[in-house]
Amino acid sequence: MRPANALVVAKSPVVGKVKTRLGRDVGMEHAADLAAAALLDTLAVCASAYGVQRCHLAVDGVLAHGQLADELLEATTDWVVHPQRGDGFAERLVNAHADAASFSGAPIVQVGMDTPQMRPESLLDASALLTEPDAAVLGPAYDGGWWLLGVGGPHLLAHLADVPMSTSKTGELTRLALARAGAKVHQTESMRDVDDMTDAKSVATTAPETRFARQWG
Repeated sequence: MRPANALVVAKSPVVGKVKTRLGRDVGMEHAADLAAAALLDTLAVCASAYGVQRCHLAVDGVLAHGQLADELLEATTDWVVHPQRGDGFAERLVNAHADAASFSGAPIVQVGMDTPQMRPESLLDASALLTEPDAAVLGPAYDGGWWLLGVGGPHLLAHLADVPMSTSKTGELTRLALARAGAKVHQTESMRDVDDMTDAKSVATTAPETRFARQWG
């Protein structure tokens, strides 16, 4: 198997368009700033783990229109950047994996922008499990979803578009969808993703070295 590539699936951190649940508590501008900081942390970790030559970003929106735009554009200078495409989030995930895999045929380790506390070692541990085309790996999130999805090939996502996203059952339903496509599903560490103020406080406290924690203040 070829070395895995990283895929970050993210929204441009535009005020009022991102982290709106958190924004109801902390203000929409602060929430967008936090989203931008989390994305910067995520980009840095992926680049550290895999090198920028093996990093892809599938973005919803335009980075230049969001908070911390100059820093995000600089951070992604040498990345392969794809626009997200598809009607629903699950369909956009499937297409993002297909777009990234088409460049090299390498396994893909995909994360979002909600876990700024993740470490390079977490990504490397996940990619080490992708030893064959039918291998997959899921990183469970505490809320029942998942924070990481790795696949040996995009054929394993044949049923992902049917999985409802952002529910307490998303993680288990994703595992079943992968298995239905013939995947041998491994599990990696669980992690908290940032959806609300409680999550933000916890992540900022446990990962004080991150850009996200400094933005949280």
